[in-house]
Amino acid sequence: MTTDSKPTFRISPCNATALRKASRRLTQLYDTALEPSRLRSTQFAILVELADRSTDPPTLAELADALATDRSSLGHNLRPLEREGLVALREGATDRRRRHITLTSKGKGKWREGLRLWQVAQDRFEHVFGRSEAAALRATLLRIAYHERLASLKD
Repeated sequence: MTTDSKPTFRISPCNATALRKASRRLTQLYDTALEPSRLRSTQFAILVELADRSTDPPTLAELADALATDRSSLGHNLRPLEREGLVALREGATDRRRRHITLTSKGKGKWREGLRLWQVAQDRFEHVFGRSEAAALRATLLRIAYHERLASLKD
């Protein structure tokens, strides 16, 4: 963190609370930047994942796993994208019961539009927080998101 930032907040002993507060702040930053595209950051994340997997479109379960979310929440975020014609559900080539989610050509255009706007938010965050600090933060957060033991803890 840059030296000019002074804590004017109460330090919470709860990891989840601190993470949720930071998540809300970053969501506001990215959603504001993405506003001209009429995408929310949750929807843009889906388009990014689908663009990255364009040669091997994921099933709903695979996409939910990749985004570290549950299928119900993913379905809720997919519906408006499907209504807008940005994504499509396609039958599997070998198993017609398996449906794969793909970006449409309109979705690819929206992804490119969102990518330019996302970069603005990314640059703003890194300017304020620091480029190396942001990279370290991403690495830590992704370790948490995909930590096998944390995913299976129930007690």
